[in-house]
Amino acid sequence: MQDNATEVTAAGIARMAGVGRAAVSNWRRRHADFPRPVGGTETSPSFALAEVESWLRKQGKLAEVPLRERVWQQLSGHPDGPVTALTHAGCVLLLIHDRPPVWLELSAGSDERLAEMLPGALREVFTPRFGPESAQPVPQTVNTPGPAPAPAADPPTAVNAVHSPSPASPRPAVHTPTGTELLPSVPLLRGVAELAAELGARQTFEFLLGRHLDANPRQYTLTPADLAGLMADLAGPARTVLDPACGTGALLRAAATRPDQKLHAQDSAPELAALTTLRLALHTWSTVRGATGDTLRADAHPQLRADAVLCHPPFNERNWGHDELAYDPRWEYGFPARTESELAWVQHALARLKDGGAGVLLMPPAAASRRSGRRIRADLLRRGALRAVIALPVGAAPPYNIPLHLWVLRRPEKAPAQPEVLLVDVGHFAGEGRGGPDWRAVREAVLDAWQAFGRPGRFTERPGLARALPVIELLDDDVDLAPARHLPPPAAADGAEQLTSVRELLGETLRLTAGLTPPRSDTAHPARWPLTTIGELARGGALMLRTGGNGGHARVPVLTDHDVLSGTGPSGTLPESDEEAVLTAPGDVVVPVLGGGSVARVIDTTTAGAALGRNLVLLRPDPAAVDAWFLAGFLRGTANNRQASSYASTATRLDVRRLQLPRLPLDEQRRYGQRFRTLDEFERALRHAGRLGEQLVRGMYDGLTDGTVAPD
Repeated sequence: MQDNATEVTAAGIARMAGVGRAAVSNWRRRHADFPRPVGGTETSPSFALAEVESWLRKQGKLAEVPLRERVWQQLSGHPDGPVTALTHAGCVLLLIHDRPPVWLELSAGSDERLAEMLPGALREVFTPRFGPESAQPVPQTVNTPGPAPAPAADPPTAVNAVHSPSPASPRPAVHTPTGTELLPSVPLLRGVAELAAELGARQTFEFLLGRHLDANPRQYTLTPADLAGLMADLAGPARTVLDPACGTGALLRAAATRPDQKLHAQDSAPELAALTTLRLALHTWSTVRGATGDTLRADAHPQLRADAVLCHPPFNERNWGHDELAYDPRWEYGFPARTESELAWVQHALARLKDGGAGVLLMPPAAASRRSGRRIRADLLRRGALRAVIALPVGAAPPYNIPLHLWVLRRPEKAPAQPEVLLVDVGHFAGEGRGGPDWRAVREAVLDAWQAFGRPGRFTERPGLARALPVIELLDDDVDLAPARHLPPPAAADGAEQLTSVRELLGETLRLTAGLTPPRSDTAHPARWPLTTIGELARGGALMLRTGGNGGHARVPVLTDHDVLSGTGPSGTLPESDEEAVLTAPGDVVVPVLGGGSVARVIDTTTAGAALGRNLVLLRPDPAAVDAWFLAGFLRGTANNRQASSYASTATRLDVRRLQLPRLPLDEQRRYGQRFRTLDEFERALRHAGRLGEQLVRGMYDGLTDGTVAPD
């Protein structure tokens, strides 16, 4: 069966042929026999994969389409949509993973025979893995009147492989597809099996799922792997684990550490529940019970008493079932207000834990202090159900601009005589930009505090980091659990000694800057070099010129114009696009084109690999013709920037092609380049001195106001 239905975009063609996006545009203009678009839009057309592959081979531009690209293009261009294709691929990969001889026997026949025989083989795998319900065919969509289900951590998208259940009837996440449904997927499934022989079944599914998530970044809210690992460690070893808002399964993957576990998952988005269930089955030999349905309205596991519950629930959800669930038995600690959906998830987690079981939930910081939730927070504290509140650094998880909290729960076996709660704040471990926090430091600090809190004896307070607080001290009118409001300031016990250390470091840095200052010369005169322009060098092949901001990739950091101006690491993002992102490499020179400043930055190994952001131009010199530091240094000349700038609007714009360079031999370029590199170090030292000066001033203010530093 020929795969004529699969379509591929221009960006996909570029990846297949190993060229840039512009090369595909040139082929379309120059070659009359280039395949005509069969879909897409005028600005982003799509082409038949089979026709493109044939044309590339005929032109000698491709010996063979890379297997990964061919499979991905088949999946993304599936006639029933990529989610259906990914679900079918996951089903077959699980068959290959569990019973490879069965797949080899079935795949030896025709496509029609394979589609006909696959459902029976899948039932034999699904029944022991997912339960007998999964062996049934996909249920038809039921249009049952009722309130719309609240979205879980990942917003739903359209799916044909699994259908939305009624809110009142949760269903198994994975069902056996019929032969008719599988037939359009057979070419894809054969390619997936071929890729699995190369990579392995689990790695193949992770590759395809990762590509799908990267291609649809706004449709899914992901839990970072480092955070998921920390949450699993806080919950501790568990044989039975539940995630009632499983999303893409990061939390259950982190908790799946032994083959005798039972993993339970539920999500209101059918495709996420199915993909997560398949993902977990490929990741572990544990029993997996996945379900589709709105957890708060239609709990699929009402009788479950788990050892651990891990959850990244949806935040600020008003339509969570407040009107329908007023008398639900899960509200042991009080009926949550309409604005307190997170406290409904907290109580659901506690209701599904066995006595002594642990729960860890990711929470918005407002849940710790909103007045509408103070009575429930107070009862959680009094009865010993809330054991810890941990303030994470900014950037730990989406939304990345908010310092989220972790709530650690324990279903009490009996009310504690003198309950305490652990408050931890690791916000100072935040990283720069989108690089994320220092997860190693966060992990060590949080787990050290949690383990010390669990040991008998008095917990040793750690100023600015962790404190065990008697519950009675929190039971006021607000019951505010924000850790920063109850922790003593960081160890200013060192007070003057710490500030003295900062001052000495500042002095050393300033002395370094003095040593880097360029020597004075009274005899220097303006040089009269023969000049060339960046445009001429680009036309002659001495350097390559690229502009940024055309497209992005969800997992690639982006170097912005602000990063270049401030000397910081990549901190930006770009919208997902068919356009190929421009990636930086060591030795590239990056120039901002807006703002009127004379700035050029040489990319080093720490910045290499980032995508080029908007309003930036990248120059990639040929090392045999142009020295990178020589290039960057002369581009920063004030007169050079003035003659290449335009003032047609309210913003000054730099025409990089008009910037000038002297024509000098390579040895002379390197001599200048070494001096420009020294000036760059000088500039970095000045920035560092500025940060140390701010730290010293801030420390003096804090010391004087808290009494650890005397006025004299």
